[in-house]
Amino acid sequence: MGWFGWRAKEAVPDKPALSGPEAILADLVIRVPRYIADADQGRVVYPACKRTVSDPDDVRAIWDHSRLEAMRYLMALPRREFELLADPPRQSDMLAAFLRQQPHEDTVIDFTGATMSDVAIAVFAGFNWLNQCAVGAGVDRDRFSGTLYHFRKLVVLAQQWWAMEGADARCREMLASGEKPPLMLYLIWTDYTRLAKEIAAAALGRAVNDAEPADADALAEMMDRLQRAEDPADLA
Repeated sequence: MGWFGWRAKEAVPDKPALSGPEAILADLVIRVPRYIADADQGRVVYPACKRTVSDPDDVRAIWDHSRLEAMRYLMALPRREFELLADPPRQSDMLAAFLRQQPHEDTVIDFTGATMSDVAIAVFAGFNWLNQCAVGAGVDRDRFSGTLYHFRKLVVLAQQWWAMEGADARCREMLASGEKPPLMLYLIWTDYTRLAKEIAAAALGRAVNDAEPADADALAEMMDRLQRAEDPADLA
């Protein structure tokens, strides 16, 4: 992962005040409740993994909405201390608290009121939700095997990164350069995005299997675009 290597770069000039992790959090605070409200009122098919695909916008929406569904647990933190996910001085404590928390298999959860523990509980619930959706979407089980183990390894590596002298300064330089230091928010968002992409690919795969020959080439091109994309916005 590029997060764990670092090379100092010059800061990007004229960078907007709201960028990087703050921009992600600000976007999630607005979009997650809006999406859940749309789902509750029947304006979108929920969960996203149940949708059919007919064009790239469908694929993009399934990918994006699947990760929003996973992130909704974090956005429901009782004390709404989302900024801790991206606060450099708190990363070591947050990563250690995550590793201490026992994993669970629930998608309906009770929070404790202790933010550090609640973050871990919410993260596990998000992974459980994505695993459940993957099964429903028909994702190859091997592609989702060991997802939580993989994430815990990233957390351990991030913990080692933050334990190095000067980590706070390195983090701030990376953020100023538009890079991604191993903030808890980035770890979660990146892994949820990766797994949600598998769900979107499975939905597209169903469309490919059911397609008429005349539509096969367009769907194959769509699959190629999806495989090369790193974020749903790449499909716009």
